[in-house]
Amino acid sequence: MTLSAPPAPRAPFRRKLALLAGVAGISGAVLFTSPGVMPQAGFPGVLSSAQAQTVAQRPVGFADIVEKVKPAVISVRVRLDANSRTTQNNNSSPFPQGSPMDRFFRRFGMPDGANPGMPDEGRAPQRRNFVTGQGSGFFITADGYAVTNNHVVDKAENVQVTTEDGKSYTAKVIGTDPRTDLALVKIDGGDRNTFPFVPLSDAPPRVGDWVLAVGNPFGLGGTVTAGIVSARGRDIGATQYDDFIQIDAPVNRGNSGGPTFDVNGNVIGVNTAIFSPSGGSVGIAFAIPAETVKAVVTQLKEKGTVSRGWIGVQIQPVNDEIAESLGMHNAQGALVSEPQANSPATKAGIRAGDVITAVNGQPVKDARELSRTIGTMAPGASVRLTLLRDNREQVVTLTLGELPAERQARNEPPAAAPTGLDVPRLGLTLAPAASGSDGVVVTNVDPNGLGAEHGFKAGDVILQVGEKKVASPSDVRSAIADAQKDGRRAVLIRLKSNEGLRFVAVRLGRA
Repeated sequence: MTLSAPPAPRAPFRRKLALLAGVAGISGAVLFTSPGVMPQAGFPGVLSSAQAQTVAQRPVGFADIVEKVKPAVISVRVRLDANSRTTQNNNSSPFPQGSPMDRFFRRFGMPDGANPGMPDEGRAPQRRNFVTGQGSGFFITADGYAVTNNHVVDKAENVQVTTEDGKSYTAKVIGTDPRTDLALVKIDGGDRNTFPFVPLSDAPPRVGDWVLAVGNPFGLGGTVTAGIVSARGRDIGATQYDDFIQIDAPVNRGNSGGPTFDVNGNVIGVNTAIFSPSGGSVGIAFAIPAETVKAVVTQLKEKGTVSRGWIGVQIQPVNDEIAESLGMHNAQGALVSEPQANSPATKAGIRAGDVITAVNGQPVKDARELSRTIGTMAPGASVRLTLLRDNREQVVTLTLGELPAERQARNEPPAAAPTGLDVPRLGLTLAPAASGSDGVVVTNVDPNGLGAEHGFKAGDVILQVGEKKVASPSDVRSAIADAQKDGRRAVLIRLKSNEGLRFVAVRLGRA
């Protein structure tokens, strides 16, 4: 009889979204789609004869493609001021504060593997003033322009580039774009050399295209892995411009900044992050699409910075409840919660409560897509926005402004009044706002009421119920009653809170 030990208890699963390159210990990486696989016999109709002939003409292995693209991949070595190490790691993450990538960067993205705030005691003397880190990149021109990640070269005092043949060159940072985590560097004196380079693709990959990764995960060097394009348009919470390509090729830390190629040697993306419970590959990696890379790099090369179009509105997604309260058949578009003062939107007459459904005739799926679409346009461009207002469609034309470098500070709500009128249907106690202020203040929230279910808090200010602005608790009651008379099952409430201005769709199905 053979006895076996019971399986060890499984460690709790912890989700982590990891940068493929922090600042330390990162080497070059390459990703590209590989040849297709022929269907097995017995499954007729999978490919047409023309498609089958095309697939059959492709090479069986990956060696030819690796040999073609690998010389364009570089290692980027940077030197950082050690005095700014703690500040960089704890306060200057290149990603939005609190986002998954920001949390990973602050925990794992340290030079030399240091922890945040780690003292210098015990370090070698040469480490006290400067620390080094590595990333990867790839040439896009013969005279030495190369693309890498912003977080690789951010705050670098010195940048060294090493090519596949082992030659090293000093490079300078031409420009960076933290919003997309892209950077452009150029080898000093590159005009006197001819470097192998790769083009950026004009067409996005298809889900299911094969992917091949070549790089230095964990410093092992020369590792080749294969997989497929798993998805497109992924939002991983890095920035409002997220539009990542997801691949399942085994990719680990050390694969950051490398290009993602198709079978023709065109770059379809730049590796940036992995999703992992352990810090190692679980087959989910993310690359910045070539379309984004091309737009950003063009501006970085021309002026060293990136300017983005701006219409000047705070927006939020349209969920099913909001769509129902507005009489929309589908939950799509971007709901305007507040047009900013003196913005292009305000000048064009856009109002809070409008739903932007199309840009230049192209449908807008959601708020994120609107941000991404406008952000790819140049300031000064004229655009046509299709709006849904009061169940009627209209078109406005405006000239884009330039996206400010920093977001405007949100207004704090006025102090809550101590007493007020109860609104039982919502489970809220309301009071008039302070003199000179708009809206009605929430002074108390019934934890078992509808208001609590929808996230209302004491101190929030209700500005509008349905299409009606409110200035007293009785205005709120009246607007809710009118919504019920109109047969609506939900009412849209415009709310100002510590989180800013937003709309909340509250169902009226129960008392």
